[in-house]
Amino acid sequence: MAIKQSFFFIVVLALLCSCTTAPIGLSKRVEPKVALVLGGGSAKGFAHVGVLRVLEREKIPIHMIVGTSVGSLIGGIYASNPDSFQLEWAAFKINRGDILDYSITSSKMGPVQGARLEAFVEQNAKVRLVEATKIPFYPVATDLNTGETVTLEKGPLAKAIHASSAIPGIFVPVSFGNRNLVDGGVTSNIACDVARAKGADVIIAVNLQKDVMDMDITSVIDVIAQSVSIMMHINTRSKLAQADVIIEPDTKGISMFDFSQKKTLMEEGMKAAEIAMPRIKTLTGSK
Repeated sequence: MAIKQSFFFIVVLALLCSCTTAPIGLSKRVEPKVALVLGGGSAKGFAHVGVLRVLEREKIPIHMIVGTSVGSLIGGIYASNPDSFQLEWAAFKINRGDILDYSITSSKMGPVQGARLEAFVEQNAKVRLVEATKIPFYPVATDLNTGETVTLEKGPLAKAIHASSAIPGIFVPVSFGNRNLVDGGVTSNIACDVARAKGADVIIAVNLQKDVMDMDITSVIDVIAQSVSIMMHINTRSKLAQADVIIEPDTKGISMFDFSQKKTLMEEGMKAAEIAMPRIKTLTGSK
């Protein structure tokens, strides 16, 4: 009798195990976590819009966006409302005066306060807080006092983007929490390390600083901007080594504050993204 009972229990256990084990070949495919890392470059950032348009058209999943400087401006607006056509519409409205609010009576720390930049973000972003974006968003800034790279994960979205974009010598540094922040490009223009630390499996990096040539330098602002551009170009090299895909739009020697070349830069962003698309699809498993 004991032998029959033991056999019965063994059969029942085997049936239960067979019910909970997935058939071979039918296990669910784990989707890789994709990070889009957008670098700085001021007006060259219109190329980011073209890249995003192609990624959206090709239905490439984006699980997080890490942005530095103009990469945080474009990336933050898109992360708040992932719609490339709305983003393009907003981008076409940007002009130099929306970003650079010069003031003769401004702080001795810089001639540009950044209030207009914050106002532009507030008008075009669909959320008010960094942590409320539809796509997780990580703007990157630099602590002016310690030299640390700072990832801003919480707080006012417009102010975080302002801090990430505050080119030293041009913008007044931004007080954020207990830190004094300037442009993230000072220390980490392409923050692939941030994306990896946040769990990214595939990193798509967009570098606007492959070509830093500018033959139209006529003011002290241009001198500062070009110097920062060269610095970004140099510190980008080590960061790009961590990227799985590198998209480098041809910025055609367009200066950092030339807002007259929006269409050209967007088109170059699209071209560069299309060239990279076969590798992106392979790594992300997209069709």
